[in-house]
Amino acid sequence: MSEKYDLVVIGGGPGGYVASIRAAQLGMKVACVETRKELGGTCLNVGCIPSKALLDSSEHYHQATHNFAKHGIEGKFELNLAQMMKRKDDEVAILTQGIAGLFKKNKITHVTGFGTVKSAGLVEVNNEGKITELQGEKILLALGSEPISIPAFPIDEKRVLSSTGALALQEVPKHLVVVGGGVIGLELGSVYSRLGSKVTVVEFMDQILAGMDKDVSKLMLKTLKKDGFEFQLKSKVEGIDYNGDALVVKTSKDGKEDTIDCDYCLVSIGRRPLSKTAGIPELGIKLTDRGFVAVDENLETNVAGVYAIGDLIEGPMLAHKAEEDGVVCVERMNGILSSVHYDKVPGVVYTHPEVASVGLTQEQAKEQGLQTAVGKFPLSALGRARVMNETNGFFKVIADKNTDQILGVHIVGPRASDLIAEAVLALEYKASSEDVARTCHPHPTLSEGMKEACLAVLKRTINM
Repeated sequence: MSEKYDLVVIGGGPGGYVASIRAAQLGMKVACVETRKELGGTCLNVGCIPSKALLDSSEHYHQATHNFAKHGIEGKFELNLAQMMKRKDDEVAILTQGIAGLFKKNKITHVTGFGTVKSAGLVEVNNEGKITELQGEKILLALGSEPISIPAFPIDEKRVLSSTGALALQEVPKHLVVVGGGVIGLELGSVYSRLGSKVTVVEFMDQILAGMDKDVSKLMLKTLKKDGFEFQLKSKVEGIDYNGDALVVKTSKDGKEDTIDCDYCLVSIGRRPLSKTAGIPELGIKLTDRGFVAVDENLETNVAGVYAIGDLIEGPMLAHKAEEDGVVCVERMNGILSSVHYDKVPGVVYTHPEVASVGLTQEQAKEQGLQTAVGKFPLSALGRARVMNETNGFFKVIADKNTDQILGVHIVGPRASDLIAEAVLALEYKASSEDVARTCHPHPTLSEGMKEACLAVLKRTINM
């Protein structure tokens, strides 16, 4: 007989494993099905964590070879790519083992294999041909997403790479072409640029980091060009020709064709939900026009007892959004009416400097017909930033001109990924720029930039 559970979760990524733990905390008997033997999903195994490990390592190398002398630290530094990759793999292993430990602590059953919903209440797991059935009073789909590929040049993970392949290279590319000027492309492009690669970014839009505040996009374009990146904006990749270990990337712009010779090409034009697998079509689960699984306020699909979260459903395709989805979904199963505010989910780009944003951009506020007051404060005016030799960046606060409520915050600078949390809290609690400006911030710190930007909204900055 098949094992019976209160909840069967399909997918052990950030959404799925967090949902499993929260459900167990609420007293549910939980099984989590994951294709990989290791938990953590794309994010932990071949996404967020390994990419940040390489970003940190490559940044240390770049600082050592370019900036240490300014601090009176001199010497010869050599790159050991194999050790850098090993460190990345070691950190991933430690964290995946940590999740396994949390499952054991919370008495969650981890089932390895590919899960398919056969009917409401029944999940079939295929582990290399061995079939297991799990009965679940409720089923939660946390399948995640996959990189979008282009038929004209399919990804082979040898020379034409997705982010997964780019995280496991055994050599530093001589010339890496990045298709797509979004978050993933710029982050992984940064890794190899710091290690010595020539990096060319081909972007279809007229700006990089499309959708972010234009002040952010402009500064990052200028910064990355200074770091050695080359950009072909408003350009389209038409195809790729192979010539042994060499590639010829064919591009077009305004009807004119061009070619780029390189040895590796990273395709990073976005991700799409895995909504055509795991029994979703066969079960008749409804999808949105964009191919996401349609859910109600409880994150339940049109099939009673089957729920979906994370990259499968509408909203930012981010690990932390999936985590919040997972918590809210299982809490609502148990009568706790929590919610996720997708308009207040922060976005981060882990380049150098980092970029972090939450809420409306200045352009979005204008499109919505809102009257705004904008405050901007440069890192060059912060004492802490100057002694860190990190003066490239700014804090930008957008507030409602009539009510002073903060509508959006955009930060470019070191540790922007950490600094944005204050802004998220401010938006969640509908704080005004006056509220933040009157909050005591420690000195000397980078966080003072947030206070000063709020003071700039009020036209009374202290240090500028």
